[in-house]
Amino acid sequence: MGGIVTRARVRVAITGLGLVTPLGNDTRTTWEALLTGRTGIAPIMTFDASGFPVRIGAEVKGFDPRTAIEDRKLLKFSNRYHGFALGAAEEAIRDAGIRPENASAARWGCVVGSGMMGIEFGELVEAHRRFAVDGHIAPERFGIDGIAGADPLVFCRSQANNGLSLLLQHFGIRGYATAVHTACASGGQAVGTAVKLIRRGTADFVLTGGFDSMLNPVGLAAFCLLGALSPDNDEPERASRPFDRTRNGFILGEGAGFLVLEEWNAACRRGARIYAELAGDGNSLSSYRITDSHPSGDGPIQAMAQALADARARPEDVDYLNAHGTSTPMNDRSECAAVRAVFGAHADRIAVSSTKSLMGHLIAGAGAVEAAICALAIHHGLLPLNANLHEPDPECDLDFVRDLPHPRRVGVAISNSFGFGGSNNCVILRNPEDVHI
Repeated sequence: MGGIVTRARVRVAITGLGLVTPLGNDTRTTWEALLTGRTGIAPIMTFDASGFPVRIGAEVKGFDPRTAIEDRKLLKFSNRYHGFALGAAEEAIRDAGIRPENASAARWGCVVGSGMMGIEFGELVEAHRRFAVDGHIAPERFGIDGIAGADPLVFCRSQANNGLSLLLQHFGIRGYATAVHTACASGGQAVGTAVKLIRRGTADFVLTGGFDSMLNPVGLAAFCLLGALSPDNDEPERASRPFDRTRNGFILGEGAGFLVLEEWNAACRRGARIYAELAGDGNSLSSYRITDSHPSGDGPIQAMAQALADARARPEDVDYLNAHGTSTPMNDRSECAAVRAVFGAHADRIAVSSTKSLMGHLIAGAGAVEAAICALAIHHGLLPLNANLHEPDPECDLDFVRDLPHPRRVGVAISNSFGFGGSNNCVILRNPEDVHI
C-alpha cells in the first residue's frame, strides 16, 4: 500500500495546514464541504457580471482578514487575495504550533505561488478615470498634480512579490524567500521548492503555499475570450464536471492554501502532529500550446515520473490522485492519458478525484490547496469525491471517487498541477506511518 521506506534521507514533515477557499474560510470548513459535496460555485456577487457570457464563479465568501491579522497597517498594503494568503498562512502557523522567533527566524524560509494580476480592477478604473477620460492616455495628466493625487499604496500593492513581502513582515521570517509565477502550476511548484530548501539544509522550517484571485472583470473577460470557462450559468452547482463526457470548461475560483514544512526528526522531537511526509516533487515544461497540454500527456508524464523517482516510490505504491482535472475537454483527456502512461495497469487501482468540481480553479492557489487536501486525505483516511461525474467520458477511464467520499487508508497520494504556458508539477505525499528513519 504505502511503500515502506527504510533508506536514510532528509525527510520533510507537513505539520501545519491553512485554507481559505470558496468552500470555507478555514481548513475544517473546507474539508467538511468536500466530504458532504457542498459546492462553492454560484453566481458572481463581488462585481456586476451581467454583461459577460459567464456569470458564475467560485468566490471566497464572507472572509475578513482582520479576524486573522490584527496589523491594520499591514492590511493597507494588501489586496483581496493577499488577505486570503495572510489568513491561510496564519492558520497554518497556528496549526503547526510553532512560529518564527528571534533565535529561529533566519532558519525559516517562505516560498509562495502568487497570482498573475497585481492591480485590482477598481484601481484600473480609477486610473482610466484620471488619465484616459476619452479612452486615450493623456500623458500631460501625469504631471505634478496627477502624481500628487495618486495613491502610492496602489503601486505597492501591485508588485508581483508584494504578497511574499507581507508574509515575511507579518511572521518575521528572515531566511530564504521567493515567489513562483507559473500560472496554475505556481502553488505546486512553490511547495516543491520548499521541500528542496529543507533537504539541502537551507531552512529548518518553511511556510509555503499559493494564493490568487482572478475573479474580476479583467480576469473573467480574459478566460471568456479563451473559451476556457463553462457557460452553464443556470446550473452553477454542476457547471464544473471534470472527466464527464459533457464537460465544457472550468469555473474560475479564488483562495489560498498554506503548509508548514519542517525537517522530520525535528518535528518528531518536539512532538508535532505530522499530517504526511512531503516526499517528492517533479516538474516539466511541455510548451505545446499556451492553453493546452499535448494530447499524449507528455509534459505531465515527465512531472509524475520525476516525482515518483524523487519520492523513491513505485507506481504501485500510489493509492490516491488529486487530479488537475479542470473540466476542459483537452486537459482531462490529456491527464488521463498521462496517468495511463506512467502507472500502466496500476492506474485502475488508483482512486482519482478533482476537487475543482466543488471549489473551481484557484489558479496560482490551486496546487497548494490541493496538496493540503492530499495531506487531509492521508490524515483522515477519506477520499474527497469528484462531483458531477454522471456520464463518464470513455477517454477518461480511471477509477474516480463518485457519489460519496471513499474511506481508504492512503499510503501515497499525489497532486497534479498543470499551468498555462506548459508548466507541469506533481507533488507526492506519504503516510507518516510508512516512514521509517
